[in-house]
Amino acid sequence: MLDEKVCVVTGAGSGIGRATAVEMGRQGARVVVSDIDQASAEETVSLVREAGAAAELARCDVSDADQVRSLMDAAAGAFGGIDVLHNNAGINDALLSDRLAVHELDEGVWDRVIAVNLRGVFLCTKYAAPHLLRSMRGPSIVNASSMGGMTAYPGAVAYCATKAGVLLLTKSTAVDLAPAVRCNCYCPSVIDTPMVQRYTDAADDKEALERELVGAQLLPRLGDPAEVAELVCFLASDRASFITGAAYMIDGGTMAWRGVSQ
Repeated sequence: MLDEKVCVVTGAGSGIGRATAVEMGRQGARVVVSDIDQASAEETVSLVREAGAAAELARCDVSDADQVRSLMDAAAGAFGGIDVLHNNAGINDALLSDRLAVHELDEGVWDRVIAVNLRGVFLCTKYAAPHLLRSMRGPSIVNASSMGGMTAYPGAVAYCATKAGVLLLTKSTAVDLAPAVRCNCYCPSVIDTPMVQRYTDAADDKEALERELVGAQLLPRLGDPAEVAELVCFLASDRASFITGAAYMIDGGTMAWRGVSQ
């Protein structure tokens, strides 16, 4: 459980971020909901409050250092500190372009994906760390990596590169902030989120790509954001107090074999 912990969730306007913010509220946390899209973040705040928890909104582009600093200061000011940072904000190449192969990808798309997915995790960690280090409630960071950080997906060269970076940034953060602050990440496969929907929509044959993605799993279905939220909340909780520097796969069995379901 997350009773009374102050949790900051970036990219909380939809998908895994929204599901995690709501689940944190259900588990007794006080939640700071952050997203670049204020309207979607406001919807998440309402859902967290409906779950019976205190929630505040803080719009932020995680690639902007000044905005990130303001986010962390506002979060700490609202609830008297920060105990958990969930670095969830992320985008993929297909959100910005339909020319996705490595030799066709525009440099601006590459730069933007890195700015959000990797620089954003670094900045949020950097500016949350002073508050986390003052916490007396088992502080921790949970980062969103991906199966795309462990194996390549077509049409996602920048996304995969950043998620591999997040995995090693997680380990480095765990080393630098030990023993006071734990840091872990999780690596989901294909989860039913708006970002995955945009990725499959960009394919020439959407249905074929969906079959390919799900076929690589032992559990032949899309994951539910709520399933990932349960893992995030576990890693953020005191039940995971001896876990740091770890990467948890939540991938439907993707990496357990080399097969494809028929």
